[in-house]
Amino acid sequence: MGLRPLMGSMSVGPLSPGTRQRLLQGQAGSLPAPFSSSSVAIFISSAISDMDAEREALQCTAYPEVQSFCQKHGLTFEAVDLRWGIPDTQAADRLTTELCLEELDRCQRTSVGPAFVDGIERDVPFRANDLEASLGNMMRPHRKKSKANIGTGQELSADLLLAFMLLRQLSFAVCIGLEPTFLLPRHLPECWHPLYPYTQLLTRVLSVVVTMVPYQAGVQNLSVLPSQPSIQCQMGFELMPHLSSCQALLGDQYGPCLIPQRIEEKEWEALRAQLTSRPRDLELVARHFQRDDNAIPPSYVLQSAGSVEAPGPEEATLTSVLQGGAQEARRLGLLSQEQWKRYHRSVIEWEIEQGLLSSARGDQGATVFLRDVQDLSKHILDDCSLKMVDRLADGCLDTDAQSLLSGLKGRILDAQPGALKSHRLPWSRDLVNPKNKAHARYLKELSEQFVARTNHQVLEQLRELESGRQELGWLYQEIRHHLWRGAESTRIFCGRQELLAQLGQRLRQDDCWPHTPLVLFGPPGIGKTSLMCKLAEQVPGLLGHKTVTVLRLLGTSTMSLDARSLLKSLSFQLCLAYGLPLPPTQVLEVHARVGHFFHTLLHTVSRRNFESLVLLLDSVDDLDFTRHSQRISWLPLKCPPRVHVILSACSDQQVLHTLRQTLKDPSAYWEVKALSGCQGQEFIQLLLHAERRTLSPGQRDILWASLPECGHPGRLRLAFEEARKWASFTVPVPLAITAEEATHQLCIRLEETHGQLLVAHVLGYIVSSRYGLSEAELKDVLSLDDEVLQAVYQDWTPPSKELLRFPPLLWVRLRRDLGHCLNRRPVDGCTLLTIAHRQLSKVIQVRYLSGPERSKRHGVLAEFFSGAWSQGTKKLITLPLVGKPINLDRKVAPQPLWFSGTVANRRKLVELPFHLLHAGRMEELKQEVLGNMSWISCRGISGGIEDLLDDFDMCAPHMDSPEVGLVREALQLCRPAVELRGMGVTAIAWSLEEKLLVVGTQDGAMVVWDVEEQQVVHVLTGHTAEVKCIRVFALGTLAISASKDCTLRLWSLLSGQEKLTILDRGSPTSTEPQSWELHVDEMNKVIYLTSSAKISVWNLETAKLVFCIPGDASDPWACVAVLAARGVLLAVSKGGQVSLWDSALGKLQEKHQLSSIKEETPTCAVSVQTRAKLVTGFSSGSIFLVSSEEDRLLEKLPEAVGFLVVSEDDSVLAAGFGRSVRIFLADSQGFHRFMATDLEHEDVVETAVVGPENNMIITGSRDALIQVWSLSEQGTLLDVLEGVGAPTSLLVRGGTLVVSASSKSSSVKVWDVRSTQKPRPPAPFLDRTGLAAVSHHGSYIYFPKVGDKNKVTIWDLAEGEEQDSLDTSNEVRCLEVAEQAKLLFTGLVSGIVLVFPLNSRQDVLCIPPPEARKAVNCMSLSKSEDRLAIAYDNIVLVLDISPGDPCPTIEGPTYTFYTQLPETIASVAVLADYRVLYGMTDGGLFLYNCASSKVFPLEAHGSRVSCVAVSHGEQLAMSGAEDALLCLWDLQACRGMFEMSYESSYCRGVRCACFSKDDKYVFAGMRDRSIIAWSALDGTLLAVQFVHAVISRIIPTSNGFMAPTSHGYLIREHFQCPSARASQQDPLKNFKRAVWLVKTTQRKEQLTAAEASQDTGPVAAEGKKSKSNKRSQVCLIL
Repeated sequence: MGLRPLMGSMSVGPLSPGTRQRLLQGQAGSLPAPFSSSSVAIFISSAISDMDAEREALQCTAYPEVQSFCQKHGLTFEAVDLRWGIPDTQAADRLTTELCLEELDRCQRTSVGPAFVDGIERDVPFRANDLEASLGNMMRPHRKKSKANIGTGQELSADLLLAFMLLRQLSFAVCIGLEPTFLLPRHLPECWHPLYPYTQLLTRVLSVVVTMVPYQAGVQNLSVLPSQPSIQCQMGFELMPHLSSCQALLGDQYGPCLIPQRIEEKEWEALRAQLTSRPRDLELVARHFQRDDNAIPPSYVLQSAGSVEAPGPEEATLTSVLQGGAQEARRLGLLSQEQWKRYHRSVIEWEIEQGLLSSARGDQGATVFLRDVQDLSKHILDDCSLKMVDRLADGCLDTDAQSLLSGLKGRILDAQPGALKSHRLPWSRDLVNPKNKAHARYLKELSEQFVARTNHQVLEQLRELESGRQELGWLYQEIRHHLWRGAESTRIFCGRQELLAQLGQRLRQDDCWPHTPLVLFGPPGIGKTSLMCKLAEQVPGLLGHKTVTVLRLLGTSTMSLDARSLLKSLSFQLCLAYGLPLPPTQVLEVHARVGHFFHTLLHTVSRRNFESLVLLLDSVDDLDFTRHSQRISWLPLKCPPRVHVILSACSDQQVLHTLRQTLKDPSAYWEVKALSGCQGQEFIQLLLHAERRTLSPGQRDILWASLPECGHPGRLRLAFEEARKWASFTVPVPLAITAEEATHQLCIRLEETHGQLLVAHVLGYIVSSRYGLSEAELKDVLSLDDEVLQAVYQDWTPPSKELLRFPPLLWVRLRRDLGHCLNRRPVDGCTLLTIAHRQLSKVIQVRYLSGPERSKRHGVLAEFFSGAWSQGTKKLITLPLVGKPINLDRKVAPQPLWFSGTVANRRKLVELPFHLLHAGRMEELKQEVLGNMSWISCRGISGGIEDLLDDFDMCAPHMDSPEVGLVREALQLCRPAVELRGMGVTAIAWSLEEKLLVVGTQDGAMVVWDVEEQQVVHVLTGHTAEVKCIRVFALGTLAISASKDCTLRLWSLLSGQEKLTILDRGSPTSTEPQSWELHVDEMNKVIYLTSSAKISVWNLETAKLVFCIPGDASDPWACVAVLAARGVLLAVSKGGQVSLWDSALGKLQEKHQLSSIKEETPTCAVSVQTRAKLVTGFSSGSIFLVSSEEDRLLEKLPEAVGFLVVSEDDSVLAAGFGRSVRIFLADSQGFHRFMATDLEHEDVVETAVVGPENNMIITGSRDALIQVWSLSEQGTLLDVLEGVGAPTSLLVRGGTLVVSASSKSSSVKVWDVRSTQKPRPPAPFLDRTGLAAVSHHGSYIYFPKVGDKNKVTIWDLAEGEEQDSLDTSNEVRCLEVAEQAKLLFTGLVSGIVLVFPLNSRQDVLCIPPPEARKAVNCMSLSKSEDRLAIAYDNIVLVLDISPGDPCPTIEGPTYTFYTQLPETIASVAVLADYRVLYGMTDGGLFLYNCASSKVFPLEAHGSRVSCVAVSHGEQLAMSGAEDALLCLWDLQACRGMFEMSYESSYCRGVRCACFSKDDKYVFAGMRDRSIIAWSALDGTLLAVQFVHAVISRIIPTSNGFMAPTSHGYLIREHFQCPSARASQQDPLKNFKRAVWLVKTTQRKEQLTAAEASQDTGPVAAEGKKSKSNKRSQVCLIL
């Protein structure tokens, strides 16, 4: 076999700057056809049945491995073996030859890596003894007794001597220059006829000897030179020696030399001249060929073409006659060498010549696989061997075919000697038998070698492509694709001159003025595409000056399938063509941003004022309008001067109606009408001429009669496709009149040729696909279609017993007849087949996809793209000739979500939801796609949030599933965060009138969000640095933004256009934080920008600077305000100096010092516009009211003032300090304190906003929480809301809506504060301490009260409300619940433990601390709840709990011990036998036996031990640390069993853990907000679940566990150990970069008493150091 790599045009490759510029400007030039392919297509060339075993071995083992390798590199794999799965008669069909060469050419043009594989056998040296053995065995039935001697004692039979005598005459013929072709019995001269009885014998003799002739490229190599050594026999007979040691008798096939189907007139005359002297031969040829005058030039057509019957004697004679004529004509110089080859080559030699020997790449990367069958020459004439060689009709060896094959092998060996891969195997009667161990080994080695060579060559080609890849190669490939298709569309163009002239005049009229885009419309097939392409060619001449022409034939490439991709490619081309900056990454990720950038780009191009731009977008109908089908928001309503947009659309499509609703100008619509009758005839004549065809007068009359006055180009094209097949002797039938009838007629003709079922299913699959199918996909799909396979294999059985595939030759035949009906669309690196004409698509839907057939096609496609029958999964089928169900592997491509860590299966992502939906498989769609987090993650990562929402929008209307609706809503809610990912939000403003939210980010991007539609309507691009502040004005229609890039930009919120840019020259570059504020004076049309360094004022209309007030660098301003009511600017510096200026002129009015402020600096301020005053906060907690008249102290807070806010009417003032907010009300003197108590958070309060009607205040803190307080109810907490997962730094109210954001998060959340006052479902409990305890099987939760940690809240989980609270008088540090005893233990910061009976509020017990003011660190109850351990920093108390009436009694402490270590105890667990397990803050872990006063140091952790847990049987223990290490301990042996390490990309560490009730599993809550379950038997990770919240405690239940979370919910999980099959799956498959490692602790020697324990005294302890801990531990019993 020979393998050859040929590079497909995966990228454009290096282009000169001039060529790139011409492409960008829309000049097609003479570029070749582009091929954008990421496929590896290998053509398999071998004789018809010669290497069946090898081909099956490759199918079963090699192809899947290569396919997997290619997929991991983002490539598709296709093996093209046209002779597989069909009978030999079809494989030898004349049409097959042409199809094989066409497929080989396709593979060479499109394949990345190898494209050609050939199977041959290696020659073996000839030996005379082998000849005698073979001939002797053959002639044994006719052997005579007489013997003759040859050579030195060698004897030959008389029959053999007779054969040698005949052979000597043949040798003479060879010596005088005759070709071996003429040495066969079927070509013997008439004088040999008396020897006819010996013909069969002679044939078999010749088949042995003639193959010794080293037939190379011509007859010159056939002569025997006298000087060559020879073998003499007594009768003087001379044996010809072999000329090469690599040639011998082979058992492979060359294949028949096929008769040409068409012979041109000149070539025919040359052949005819040679046959004139042989009338019978001439008559034979004339009977089989008929002159076709419709060909230009005329040619002779073989009449028997297309027969699938085996070649008969007459056809063999015809072949012989033509070969003889061609040989003589070639000798006389009447035929060229290439013409001669048409008669003397089989299809395999044509394939090898084209794929291997004639390639421009020579032997680079070529591999030839040689099969060397040992001792084959001894058995060549055995019946078993004849099965694999060329035979004549009578079954004898075809020696001329063998001679031609020998010459072919010689050429291969000469051309590529270094690329041979030889495989030797012993001869066997059944030839290559996989059951033979040696043969099986050979097949395995062959497959491995094929895989290795193919993969290597693919990698080499990828490296070559990567090294030659140029920046933005995808863009130039896209432009080439459309320009080339445009040139093809106009290659035959007729008429339309008047319409082109009118369009040109309209373009010239509109060039200098704003105008409406133009729309060309008409019915399908009317010629809109050709007209658009012709217009693109003529545009430069029409406008008369330099023009950039951009052509897109929508729907024909990846970047023209949907609006976002289209706008991306257009934007890149325009930016490069005009030398503008490329669109930034954040713009390209969101459709609305790309649309805005595109509109801005058009205006930018227009302002250049010297180049015109013409955008031609053909077939807007073919854009994917899955979402927003009623809007074409990307289309400009008005084109600026020198920018023209021309669209085309079908008149019967919804898109045209949408366009009419968008573009109201009637003059913008131009109808494309049919051609005139004369133009229609001219059009067909041009088509025929281009194909070098014509018609006879009678045929022309029939054609015109069938098309009376027809000018519809689509119908004319269909008529041409029929007429081009007419020969001059064909009597055609009248054609259909209408396009629909002609399309039906086409389908009928295809059905008659290829079978109705195959045509129906193939066309049905192509039409049913979402974007088309690649050829490899289509063949896989057909291999899964049982109906098709049953129809195919009704007359013959499949060639393999292990696999079943659709024969690819049947598809290639159908594809050839479809011809112009198929389009090739490059999508995602694949070339997809689609139906080219809408009329044909409609007919296919009517004929083949009505009723249940449509869902069947989608069902099979869904099975393919889901991978249900891939990777060895067999599928049952009953074939007609088998009669019983058989289970066979279909060998279809696997369909994982990810081919590798970075390569997603985009074809599956795009197609599978579409087919599941239309197949009606809703449950599978919900479970495997829309509700599958793996799918959602893959789709979102590979395609973005837009593509993911497209899937939901496509499917949701057809599904009655609340769950899918919830997922869809969640994705929509997180969409702003996804669109702004990586960019912290720094500024927010509301446009209440337009219900818009304007958001500014750290990288300068601004987004306008429609709150009602819940989608981005504009992306405002222009700023290049952080947006500091935004102000909305002009009734919500305009916004002004200020940025660190030293610019202010004025935006229209309605159009998204930038209206004005102000350059803030001389802006400070200080890196210190600065307070920036914007103030818009609409009445005077000025804008104020204030900062710590200066005050700048600009005219809002002219952008001219009105005045600028610089600050003092030595005493910068801390806060500046514009007091519009007084017409002043007021600033307070860090040194306490107050300055006032006239706001209209910038003239200083006064300066004074805040006299009562000492050693305090201003930290924040807020203006009270109604009183023209500034409320200023200071670093020591002072709040001053500053104005031009007075400075007065309002309040002294205990901490620095963090922020100040006022209500809209200036009646409420809120001051934030530390974790508190104080509320003030306005009075005649200023403000006074409103409530006696402050509003408290658990963390520092960052911001606040007063609610509508001043009846509530919303505050945000660093712990990402937002709390809603009622002011009308004296500060009652109404609600606690989860922020955006980062410190809440921004709260902005608009009406009843409040938006929260953070400078450390890209998310924003919008709340309706009215909902906080309405009845709500059970609310989550408000524990933010992580101390929550659970009782009554999860009915009640206990946690420190929010805002008062001296109390414990009892939360009724079912009611979602606080039931009661317990007063502890001290801050709570830890909580434990004795479920059986119904006791709540509260450990306090004072060291006291209070014990509350849960069923009553009396008899509260108090356990005093061992030392005064020692805080309780942690507590633990034994599993039987009869022991309590209380741990302080370095002291542990162990107490007994005994039953009592009415409450249990607590006695003790029974034991008390000190750790005597500087580190403190972090976690503790107590056992019923008074053993205590405790972990330290430094990672130390110890087991202390109170009864024996012995401590057992266990292997130390590397960081703080965050939890310890004991099994219910108290045989095992588990410890977890902040370094994510979990350890399992044997408490009896005091040794470790397993060490488990869990690390994820999010964060590390263990929070809590517990054993299951049966002690088989361990559940652990991790810091990365996940819960893991692992086996206590071997440490195997069983499950991982991400719960989106930190778990504070895990409590085992009878069938799982329950766990309170930081979000205030109680998780209840039922856990079932995964089955054996499921356990083979990776639990971490959905967790990127998460790792679980298990280490088995080796058994150690039994711990000695000295090593295992330590004495109670300090002296004994000092010398007893554990090898595993950092230091020894001393425990003192008290």
